[in-house]
Amino acid sequence: MAALLGWLPSRRHSATPRSVLAGEAAAEAALAMPEKDATPPPVEQQARPETAFPVVGDPTAAAFFDLDNTVMQGAALFHFGRGLYKRKFFHKRDLLRFAWQQTWFRLAGSEDPAHMQDARDSALSIVKGHRVEELMAIGEEIYDEYMAGKIWPGTRALAQAHLDAGQRVWLVTAAPVETATIIARRLGLTGALGTVAESVNGVYTGRLVGEPLHGPAKAEAVKALAAARGLDLDRCAAYSDSSNDIPMLSLVGHPYAINPDSALRRYAREHEWRLRDYRTGRKAARIGLPAAAGIGAVAGGAAAAVAMHRRRR
Repeated sequence: MAALLGWLPSRRHSATPRSVLAGEAAAEAALAMPEKDATPPPVEQQARPETAFPVVGDPTAAAFFDLDNTVMQGAALFHFGRGLYKRKFFHKRDLLRFAWQQTWFRLAGSEDPAHMQDARDSALSIVKGHRVEELMAIGEEIYDEYMAGKIWPGTRALAQAHLDAGQRVWLVTAAPVETATIIARRLGLTGALGTVAESVNGVYTGRLVGEPLHGPAKAEAVKALAAARGLDLDRCAAYSDSSNDIPMLSLVGHPYAINPDSALRRYAREHEWRLRDYRTGRKAARIGLPAAAGIGAVAGGAAAAVAMHRRRR
């Protein structure tokens, strides 16, 4: 796990072999999970104007949501770290470092490569030698303790609009796929694409499959999942707060900038992408947003822990 700063490519760079591997591994993990059915509403509910979005009952359309600062306030990995500290997985000095990184992330509203690198290296060393099913069970508890109250109601409503239209909705995040899967299940989403940590016989090795699901790797994961599920990306939507996700946002016909950092805000305006900022309550250049964008939704519902299938690299 020597310096992984090289995995943070510019959005203008094409995917590297490691980012392709990370994307394919994330798609494989998502495809191994049972999906929440995307059942179209009854025919009588489909009588909408042609301009209605999301389009009801379109089996080739889906939505992809970034997690940190898009669906959830702050970073899921840091919330997970708090929960592991409570369970004595690591020392107080590590918690203080996580707390500083989380505070920086919340105030800056964007990812710091060194902080995210440090957090992921720490997380891998912490979980090494632990069983996947153990961390999944703990993750369920941590979601209730630290994450459930951090969901942005506005973004949750956007996801629900796609679900109500009978479309599938995935989280796409650099967070561990186990954590992402728990969050997706709790929110009633279809599933999740996340960073895949290698495990052998159900035990974490402390290594990743490829690299973290970040930047171009997210785009590779979305492409692989779309190909496997027969999706038309021109009919799909994607949502993110970060300019690092421009590769993923550029894949789809309906890109949305949610709580955008300054670079993504500029890029979105230049390309006439849809914008929405839930951090201050202001309406930022609403261009073609679904009606549900301004409606609050409550995250809830229980889900069982899911045992993850891993492939070894």
